[in-house]
Amino acid sequence: MSVRLDETDKRILRILQENAKTPYSKIAKMLKVSEATIHIRVKKLRERGVIRGFRADVDPEKVGKGTTAFVLVKADPKKYSQVLGELSKIKDVYELYDVTGEYYALAKIRVGTREELTKVLDKIGDIDGIVSTYTMFVLRILKEEKVVDI
Repeated sequence: MSVRLDETDKRILRILQENAKTPYSKIAKMLKVSEATIHIRVKKLRERGVIRGFRADVDPEKVGKGTTAFVLVKADPKKYSQVLGELSKIKDVYELYDVTGEYYALAKIRVGTREELTKVLDKIGDIDGIVSTYTMFVLRILKEEKVVDI
């Protein structure tokens, strides 16, 4: 469910997406409002779930997670909830989506090597309820946007 945002909220979000460490005092000057206004608005945006957190944008390759793959999953419909639960517990599964089409779920995996990817794929294949998988190994990342256009 989307949340109604006024122009000030949108401008705050754009600034924080560019640099989450931007001081409230600087944002206040940029938007010509008080620092207290920025503080209150950011607090409300967090409470409403618009801002989910503040994190460092880490380059996976620089920290040993340069191998990326996507795995499409088919599952027994009666065990699908359990399958999703087990997939979400795997530490190298960074994103998991419930999707439409021939496959039921899409998992994004990040590991250091192809050997580590093999171990994760074996772990996925051992999950009770998985009927089949289809793996796509990422050769290069052409675009990976983390900023939401507001």
